[in-house]
Amino acid sequence: MALFKAQVIRMNASTRIAVFVDVQNIYYTTRHTYGRQFNYRRCWQRICQDGEIVSALAYAIHKGDDRQLKFQNALKQIGFTVKLKPYIQRNDGSAKGDWDVGIAIDVMDIARTVDKVVLLSGDGDFDLLLDRVSQNYSVQTQVYGVPTLTANSLVEAADTFCPILEDLLL
Repeated sequence: MALFKAQVIRMNASTRIAVFVDVQNIYYTTRHTYGRQFNYRRCWQRICQDGEIVSALAYAIHKGDDRQLKFQNALKQIGFTVKLKPYIQRNDGSAKGDWDVGIAIDVMDIARTVDKVVLLSGDGDFDLLLDRVSQNYSVQTQVYGVPTLTANSLVEAADTFCPILEDLLL
């Protein structure tokens, strides 16, 4: 079930769609809320019902373990281009691996060439980005996120919010 702003958004096969996935955010929010993993293939199929996916980028952290490599290969088989940043362990024990700026740059670059931008993330930092691409490029914006862990500002910034519920989990 998707929540819509006041206008009804009609998409068709000629609608050009770009998809951007904040992999870490989706992984941790679905694991925390449901104890399960996100079904990227099912989500891809759902997005395809609205048009043609012309660009699909998944942003992940690279630790180099076998399980991660299998997951990255699965994303590639679905149709995603996987962008990786190295996992950085700090001396104090904390870790770094944030793709927010990279996602924002790619969305800004690609938004001018598509009709719809789909973001999979619950991170409220992206609300300004969606507002900007909607205003500057007249693209439709859609967010997939875990309802209880998606920032209200992001839900409000999107034309459509698609809650990640049981039907989008493995």
